[in-house]
Formats: sequence, C-alpha cells, structure tokens
Amino acid sequence: MRTLVTNTTPLIALTAATGSLDILRFLFGRVIVPFEVKQELLAAGLEAVGATAFMQANWLDCQTQPITLSSYLSNTLDRGEAAVIQTALNLNVPLVCIDEAVGRRVARLSGLTLTGSIGILIKAQQ
Repeated sequence: MRTLVTNTTPLIALTAATGSLDILRFLFGRVIVPFEVKQELLAAGLEAVGATAFMQANWLDCQTQPITLSSYLSNTLDRGEAAVIQTALNLNVPLVCIDEAVGRRVARLSGLTLTGSIGILIKAQQ
C-alpha cells in the first residue's frame, strides 16, 4: 500500500462525496495530514463540512507540529498546500493529494506525483 500526503480541500470534497474518509483508508496504507492542514480543516469548527469525519478518522497520521517551509513554498502557496509539499519532500513520500491548480503545478515542479479528489474517487470505483 502506498503513502499519501493530503491537503484540506480533498478531505472536505471526499467527505462531501462519500460521507466519510474511509475511501482513503482503503486505498492507501498511510495517509499523512500536515499540522497546517488539520488547523485549516478545523478552523471553522466541527460544524464545517468534513470536520466531524476528519475527527472520527483516527487512523489518519496527523502531524503534531508545524513544518518549516522553504521560502519558495511559503511565498508561492497557502500554508496548507505548502505544508503538504514540504512534508512529502521531507519524508520522501512521492504522492500528494492537492486539488488547487497552483498547488498542483508547484508539486509537479517539485518532482512529486499528484492525485486529487476526483482521481481518488475514480481509483476507488475501479
């Protein structure tokens, strides 16, 4: 099973589409959530779309400390996307899940492989 580092938007989209995050659990051996992504997801409270499903997914590998971002990433992307890419690079994880176009472009330029919410749903359907 592969490891995946995920951003906020896919977590919200997958919860909205399926009602939980279990799809990630079945497709990947390890799903890493950077500290910054967890903060973004929970910023609006537990009433926000995806927040309850996220809190119930105790199998997620949620990082407990903020990551030190390269100046390039911190000046190019929002904190969540930058943290996803930096975490993947630091941990040598080749696959990231990002939906936003700019984040996807920077991830590709960083040598990472990409998927997004739609890619995960398609993979699950297969």
